[in-house]
This record gives sequence, C-alpha cells and structure tokens, in this order.
Amino acid sequence: MHNAPVTTQDESRDLELVPDPDEPITGTRGTATAASLNNWLAILVERKGSDLLLVPGAPVCILLDGRVKSIGTRPLTGREIEAALVPALSSHAAQSYRETRIADFSYHTARLGRFRINLHRQKGQAAASVRALPSIVPVLQDLGLPPAVESLSRLSRGLVLIGGPAGGGKSTTLAALINEINRKDARHIVTIEDPIEYEHKHIQSIIEQVEIGVDATDYPLALRSALRQAPDVLVIGEMRDPESMHIALAASETGHLVFSTLHATDVVGAVSRVADSFPPERQYTVRQELAMALAAVLTQFLVPSRSGGRVPVSELMMVGYGARQHIRRNALQHLHQEITITRKSGSFTMEESLIALINKGHIDREDALGYAIHPEELDLLRKR
Repeated sequence: MHNAPVTTQDESRDLELVPDPDEPITGTRGTATAASLNNWLAILVERKGSDLLLVPGAPVCILLDGRVKSIGTRPLTGREIEAALVPALSSHAAQSYRETRIADFSYHTARLGRFRINLHRQKGQAAASVRALPSIVPVLQDLGLPPAVESLSRLSRGLVLIGGPAGGGKSTTLAALINEINRKDARHIVTIEDPIEYEHKHIQSIIEQVEIGVDATDYPLALRSALRQAPDVLVIGEMRDPESMHIALAASETGHLVFSTLHATDVVGAVSRVADSFPPERQYTVRQELAMALAAVLTQFLVPSRSGGRVPVSELMMVGYGARQHIRRNALQHLHQEITITRKSGSFTMEESLIALINKGHIDREDALGYAIHPEELDLLRKR
C-alpha cells in the first residue's frame, strides 16, 4: 500500500510563485501554518466529522452528519489555507496545482490517520476540502444497505456501476464490496484510485492498489497496465473520461469483473452518463458495448436518520435481457420498469428502499416523499 509522500516545509518553497502573483505561497505567511492542518484534523477526528472545509472568508468548518459546523471564530484567508496545505502536497499534486490550480492527494499521520484532500481555487483564492478516511475497511453488513447488494460481490464478470452524489457513500460501498470478495474468495484484485482511500489487507485475495500520481501518471495508463497483470477483479475509483470508460467496457467484455463509481442520482442517470460522455458519433457503438458489458447498477445517497447519523437510500438494477435491449435502443426511460421486473434477481427500487427506512423508524413519510423519484409508487407500496 502506498501513501502519497509528504513534502517538507523546505520542499514546498519552489511553489511560491505558482498559483497567483497576488497571493504567493510561502508556507509560513499568515497565522495559519503547516501545523494548523494537523490541529484542524485533530478536531475533525475528535468530533467524528466526515469532512474539513477550508473556504476563504469563512471560519474553519467541519461536516458532521451532513451538516456544516464551525470550529473556528474568525474567517480564513486564501494565504492561510495555502500555508497550511502546501507542505502536505506530494510532488505529483504540487505539479498538478501549478498547472491546473487543482490538486487531489492523500495525507497520512500516524496519530490521526488517513485523509483525502482536494486543494482548489475559488474567487481567485485557495480553498480546500478534506475527507477523513476510516482506518478500518467497512464491512458490507454494517452499512445499512439492503441484503441484495451483497450479491454484487458474487458476480464473476461484467461491469458494476456504483452511482451517487459526492459524499453519498459510493467509495465506502465499493470498498465494502471488495472487502467482501477479499474475505470469501481467492482472487487477484487490482484497484486504481486517485488517491487510495481504503487500504486493503491480503486475506483470501491478493490486492494491488495503484495510486494515480504515485504509481501511474493517469487512469488510462494505469488501466492498460492493470489488464496485463491478469486481474480477476478490476476496481476503477472513478470513470472520469471516455478513454477510461472505453477500457473498462473492453475489460468487462473480456471476462473481468469491473467495479467503478460515477456521479449519478439514479440507475437511468448512471447508464446515460456513460454513453453521453462520448462524442455523438460514437454513442451508438458505446450503447451496444455497454448493453453487453453491464452486469448491475447500484445508486445511493445518504439521508439524516431520526435516531442520529445518516442512512443510505439505494436502488439496484441487476441487468437482464430486457435492460440490455433498452440500453441498445437508448430507451432508458424503461429501465425503472426493468427494476421491478427483475426483483427475483435482487433488483429493488429507491422507493422500496425508502419504505424499509420508514418501517425501521429512520425517516417519516413526508421526508421519504421528498427523496423519492417516483412519489406515487411510494404511496402504493405503503398501502400494501
């Protein structure tokens, strides 16, 4: 397992002229310094928050159960944010920040654990979002997802898409599915991530974890290399570009089990997002490939529970003959009906997931109606 290297204070000095001549990076200027990052992270961990938010003009904030909570008393400046974050940049992240003003990288301390950091710019100033990464790989049964989701870990081939909004639990679910395979099967698993979020141990399976920027320069290169390593299971942290999607589709069609995440609110949105990422002249061919390769689509998001914390709302479509025909014909509006038709294969709708949460006392009917994509179906299910 390979964590991104952490630069020292001296190593960060060559970044001073990079981002903005009006706000040079010094690593020491302002009241926030490199030590401030660890101080803020210590509070995040102590209060069991999920994210640290550093935005110019606002105090230091954390996300706690999906809500923003201030942990500072005065507004930050962009200079202070850069002073705190620049020393943590890996060499690849530093180059990315120079060239694009955006950097994604992992950060690790022995005392506090691992974090995923996004350093970016807004209104001409530096800002950052830091996600706390649990040190223990999650167990699927502990996530509160319907039992049918476990069947995804027993697939032998095909493409499995996990969709949802940012912060919706996609990466956690993906890590739990890989952990499930690792505990039960002797398989060769290769993950490609930017950055690595959960560090897996070898249990029954052998797991190689490739970090973009540390072990490979980009997703397409890492994917092409991974296919030469004879993996049984290929995990793509996120399908970000058409080339990565094309390689993932090809791997799925040639006998690999491929997992990947993408931003989508429901099953229809996840399928259309893949095809729509390609130029119009290629979309017909991509839909044919996707129809053959796709094995399942899971989408999810997190909602506040009445008992505290957040719980997942999810939807699963196990892809059968009917869904493949609809994808080929670009008749994606019929996919919701396919979910209900394939319930015996493990499929379930978002509305069925919401009904389960109502019955468990996590949410009430009014909240459920607000989350439902098909509110009329929710009422029909409640009357049964």
